[in-house]
Amino acid sequence: MADLRLVELSAATIVAVNTLSLKPGQEQFLAPVSYGIAATVSNPQTSWQRVVLDGDEVVGFVSANFDPDAHEEHFRSVLWRINVDADEQGRGVGSFALAAVLDEARNRGMDHVDVIYEPGVGGPEAFFERVGFTAVGETEYGEVIARIGV
Repeated sequence: MADLRLVELSAATIVAVNTLSLKPGQEQFLAPVSYGIAATVSNPQTSWQRVVLDGDEVVGFVSANFDPDAHEEHFRSVLWRINVDADEQGRGVGSFALAAVLDEARNRGMDHVDVIYEPGVGGPEAFFERVGFTAVGETEYGEVIARIGV
């Protein structure tokens, strides 16, 4: 993890992003990145997608959306997705990506970032709690809404 940096998602990186590996059991918490992109790419002014590189190797992906006019509060400043390759988990890649999301939110005038996830063994809940997210509610589908200040 000597040289982490962010680049915009592009045709040159999408294949590598779509092939990031997962640890056993994590697949139940994650749809393919392309599906997540389709959900947020509709407004390029509000969506923010970055690929995490370690040197020249794709090791992660992060997607957020910042829309102060969103109908639901938890969609106004939201971390949609954070994927870290299975072999890179536990090395600070996710924390690096999250720090970039928080910086972007701050730069866009937001005071927090929300994340929505399904709780469960092997899921993202422990990571989100460890980095400072606190559960603040639940979606109509029973997913956890958690928040962190920027």
